[in-house]
Amino acid sequence: MQKTLIIIKPDAVQRRLTGGIIKRFEDKGFQILGLKMTCIPESLARQHYSVHKGKDFYEPLIRYMTSGPVVLMVLKGKNAIEVTRKMMGTTFGADAQPGTIRGDYALSNRFNLIHGSDSESTAEKEIKTFFTVTELVEYEAMDLSWIYDTSTGTIV
Repeated sequence: MQKTLIIIKPDAVQRRLTGGIIKRFEDKGFQILGLKMTCIPESLARQHYSVHKGKDFYEPLIRYMTSGPVVLMVLKGKNAIEVTRKMMGTTFGADAQPGTIRGDYALSNRFNLIHGSDSESTAEKEIKTFFTVTELVEYEAMDLSWIYDTSTGTIV
């Protein structure tokens, strides 16, 4: 089972899409291990997006991500990173497929509603950046046998 970080960005929060986005992940079967609303300080935004430093969109991205509250989530599930990224859709809203979060709700290239970790190593780093150990709650999900085929004793 993988863990991933999801950030519901300021535009989604301002448009009151937060609940609907969370519901999509829950409906899919992901387990929420951590959930909080916060405003990302500029220094943390710069750290998180440091890979883009020097690119023309870096400064506007920092302004955008610090412009209002975000909702941070840690999700757990089989192939969580790949599946959540498919659910989000391609980066630019106008290009995203209908049925994806961005395809259904985004038109802008910059205001694209949501962030999700792109690899296991990135997820581990991002989760540690935004959540303390005590803010994550591991628990036995009682519905796993209904979400995954566990007839062999393992999650398939």
